[in-house]
Amino acid sequence: MSQNIYNPEYIKGLFNQMSSSYERVNYISSFGFSVRWRRQVLKKVKVTQEKVEVIDLMTGIGEMWNAIAHQLPNATISALDYSESMLEKAKNKNNLKYDGKVNLMLQNVLENELPTNHYDYVTCSFGLKTFNNEQIEVLANEIKRILKPGGQFSFIEVSEPRNKVLKFFYGIYIGGFIPVLGTMLFGRVNEYKMLWRYTKQFKDAKLASECFKSIGLDNTFHSFFFGCATGFSGQKDVNQC
Repeated sequence: MSQNIYNPEYIKGLFNQMSSSYERVNYISSFGFSVRWRRQVLKKVKVTQEKVEVIDLMTGIGEMWNAIAHQLPNATISALDYSESMLEKAKNKNNLKYDGKVNLMLQNVLENELPTNHYDYVTCSFGLKTFNNEQIEVLANEIKRILKPGGQFSFIEVSEPRNKVLKFFYGIYIGGFIPVLGTMLFGRVNEYKMLWRYTKQFKDAKLASECFKSIGLDNTFHSFFFGCATGFSGQKDVNQC
């Protein structure tokens, strides 16, 4: 029987195995653009000096926190992930760079215990591709629930470029070179092959953007570096509860 690659337990195991090398390989596989893309998509939300509540979903080892702190300097940051190993790495970063001030939560975002109408901002970087369409719909409804009326959200994901030439060479790089590199440096060929498989099936963030719109979360689609990364940002209506 083939493995259900969207099973939460399977995905958690995958990221537990990659936790020690994921940040470096993610940086290499994006040609170093992953840091810039996070900053770019977060610039799509309103800058404020006010005290706000932010939650970073599928936080991994906290790669999004620096961009959040830059854009929202007085934010109280919470970070959620259900990979124990990823969150352990995030804990180390939290203690070393953020004085332990980030509130870490070990939870599955699709079955979470987060408070309703609580957060001013929801962010997520490179977590969408591991969801199928039904799971993205669940995610969208959870974002709608946990955001305050008027709250904002920002998502970004590595994507499959639409340009055929770029798509071909990007596929060779991500689907071939990166797994080989993962084997040589970290001994993780199958895990990094899976990341490209998720990316190919996800394609880009347009369907996710439309899903969010369909439940009343208006948003704008964004494309970065000729479609190698895509995302969307928007706001919960001030009259929505």
